[in-house]
Amino acid sequence: MKNSVMDLEQMQLAADRACRVMKVLANPDRLLILCQLSQGERRVGELEELLGIVQPTLSQQLTVLRDEELVSTRREGKNIHYALTSPKALAVMQVLYEQFCVCETE
Repeated sequence: MKNSVMDLEQMQLAADRACRVMKVLANPDRLLILCQLSQGERRVGELEELLGIVQPTLSQQLTVLRDEELVSTRREGKNIHYALTSPKALAVMQVLYEQFCVCETE
């Protein structure tokens, strides 16, 4: 494994990018949406039904996720499908799942 030392400017830019992702994930509705999308593509109606998030709030949160380029959309007829497309966000979601959602059996 190669050791590389980041200069201060690179570290600041990386910290800024990480903070942006963490800020987006800090909202419970967006976190739930990404949790569902980490399992695969979903239609807006499916997300609404699965999560119990009402349409205006769901649309608002999906817009934030789209603006931050964490998700992408695909239209099929009248349906809009969302997919989690950010590898970094998916990696964070996997860690959060392991730390908070996996039940330990003893």
